[in-house]
Amino acid sequence: MARQRIGLFRNATFAPMTTILGPILMKISLPKSAVLFFSLLAQASVLTAANDPNNPTWWDKYTYLAKNGPLADGSTTGSITSGSNVDVSNECGPQSETFIALDTRSPKNLAAGSNEIFRLPMRGYYSSNSGKSWGAVDLPLPASQGTNSINFGSDPTLTFDSRGNLFYGYIVVFFGNGAGVNGTEMAVARSTDGGKTYPTVTFFSHEGGSNHFNDKPMITADQNPVSPFRDNVYIAWDAAVGGSIGGGVRFATSRDNGATFTTVRVDDPKGQGHSIGASPAVGPNGEVYVGWNDYAANAIVFNRSFDGGKTFASPVTISAKVLAFDYPVPAESFRGALVYPSLDVDRSSGPHRGRIYASWMDLTALGTTDIFLSYSDDRGATWSNPQPVTDRLSFRVDRFNHWLSVDPVTGYVIVSFYDTRNDQTGSRYMTDTYLAVSKDGGQNWNAPDLRVSNVSSNEHDCGGVFPCSGINYGNQQGDYEGVVSYNGIAYPIWTDSRRQLDPIAGCSRNLGMEEVFSARVAIP
Repeated sequence: MARQRIGLFRNATFAPMTTILGPILMKISLPKSAVLFFSLLAQASVLTAANDPNNPTWWDKYTYLAKNGPLADGSTTGSITSGSNVDVSNECGPQSETFIALDTRSPKNLAAGSNEIFRLPMRGYYSSNSGKSWGAVDLPLPASQGTNSINFGSDPTLTFDSRGNLFYGYIVVFFGNGAGVNGTEMAVARSTDGGKTYPTVTFFSHEGGSNHFNDKPMITADQNPVSPFRDNVYIAWDAAVGGSIGGGVRFATSRDNGATFTTVRVDDPKGQGHSIGASPAVGPNGEVYVGWNDYAANAIVFNRSFDGGKTFASPVTISAKVLAFDYPVPAESFRGALVYPSLDVDRSSGPHRGRIYASWMDLTALGTTDIFLSYSDDRGATWSNPQPVTDRLSFRVDRFNHWLSVDPVTGYVIVSFYDTRNDQTGSRYMTDTYLAVSKDGGQNWNAPDLRVSNVSSNEHDCGGVFPCSGINYGNQQGDYEGVVSYNGIAYPIWTDSRRQLDPIAGCSRNLGMEEVFSARVAIP
């Protein structure tokens, strides 16, 4: 969620959206009327919901909290069911930006996380019955440091190791007495009980001041019991501005169960370091892979390590793309849908064992967004031509906020995403969560895509009322949603606004707003 966007979106507001849209729209040669439309859309965002003090952006969250205090105390810890869907959070909204992990030793055990927009800590969720019900807990934050009187967590990412230890990664953001960002650092919390408690947290890679920024972490672990790097924990992120090792993409390795981390830079150290959305993955023999969006080169880029993350090769390009950084799809026009890769590797015993997959969002010839996928069979040296993974429809549809999971038992490739095909507004505002599935290594994709959400969400208005008090326009769905799969079952998790106006007791703002939802999906 923490998109500072230096040089692109200053202070994460929406006025500079035209700065991005101008070059992008010129690049895709849209007519002047389309350019004018998107420019007016960006300006309208500034004049309406984006500046509503009850709907802060991530960037000015501290201002809201300093004035209003936390929305609630986090005491609500039980989920509720909604047909085939489960409201995992079931608490005062809003939440956004979700992630999920599964313990392969005990596949009924799931753990998840989300941002808490009107509260300071990260939120953790846990289930011991395959996601039928969930409990919840807050993640620890460090003590205030010097003039940094406020700190909060953002950007959840989770993984299990081969022994059932759970690791929850996030960033900590420090504010200097309400005056603005005054530092960030990485955090990895460890749980030995499936996410019910997090007694141990390692804070590292502190960057002080307002001109350094750690952002967008993603975590994984080597779960192969015969790997020479078994249970190494890997976390990758981008240094959005500067930093002690020159910005760019950072990659940290822990060889002691998350107690300490050693950090290296994995993108070109001579490059501009304009990257975001790093995604790590581990191969079946302990290979370490990481991909990211190089928005200066406008490419999805990749690197690899064969010594447990100690050293990396030279980066290679997976694919060029059209969209550089993000795009204001109508369903998330205020925040904008972010361009990032999601990586995973086939660790099954099937015919595609070792194949690396990368998915990302890009613009189509129709001016909509879709999810594309490429794969490599030579440990990332070369990549297939990217192909769309979703249904081919005869009308305009946006897909965004995707994630990729390769089932370690079956080898099925599963991509989750938001999809606007069921929109009833005529403006592509309404979204559902869908899954695209390939059973043959990404060559073909089952049709139709699997609809997961049983009620559509709308992050633009509430039954035509705009702006709506039940929507946090500053964050909307966030930047990403998660999915994990095992033995033919997928567990997507997403930000859902079906309860945006529902009253939830015990809150200073008595609205459900954006909730965290999940489902158990048997792959047909």
